[in-house]
Amino acid sequence: MTMIDSDRTETTDAAPAAIYRLHGVTRTYKQKERIVKALTGVDVEIAEGEFVTIQGPTGGGKSTLLQLLGALDRPSAGSVHLGALDISTASNAELGRVRATEIGFVFQGFNLIPTLTAAENVDMALEPLRLAKTERAARVAEALEHVGLADRADHKPTELSGGQQQRVAIARAIVKRPRVLLADEPTGNLDESMRDEILTLLERLNAEGLTLIAVTHDSAVARRASRRLRLEKGTVRDITR
Repeated sequence: MTMIDSDRTETTDAAPAAIYRLHGVTRTYKQKERIVKALTGVDVEIAEGEFVTIQGPTGGGKSTLLQLLGALDRPSAGSVHLGALDISTASNAELGRVRATEIGFVFQGFNLIPTLTAAENVDMALEPLRLAKTERAARVAEALEHVGLADRADHKPTELSGGQQQRVAIARAIVKRPRVLLADEPTGNLDESMRDEILTLLERLNAEGLTLIAVTHDSAVARRASRRLRLEKGTVRDITR
């Protein structure tokens, strides 16, 4: 079973196309009377199907870059292309559509609604798609089975371990069958055994064709990626060995 939308993938002998193309990207903020330069000219391409980690010091611009990749923000200058769409010039409606259909998000804090069951939390991601009730139920069941939690569908977050809660969060991210999964410290709240469990799951999703981009401070996580980027002082360099 795969959660990748087969209508978006093709098997060819050519090198994978770039899913992201960033050129001359800068992002500045104004804090009181001070101008903060979070990104200062980022040029990077990420291919369809890559597993990429982004490392760097606190305050180095990692979260800002992830927000741009997730169509949650726009650059102050430069272009951020997701496929053919330029996030820097797209309308708010286009960005909303992209977030709802093409990008899955996983966070360190799980961000599950405590009063909802695992199935209900996963179902929330399908609200913008306006699918029929039967299709939504089928997708939710498929996503939970894919992360190994079919038997926990009716459990609330407080009845689940940290690793299981992160699995629910991953199911919520993949239930809409996105092109890319963006993860912000996805193992940051987990112990070593749970970290490895979640990493193995993410690697399996990536092997199925899902593009995976993760911000992490954990070198053990970064070493398992196919490509490692370091973001420092607002610029990106490839440190893959």
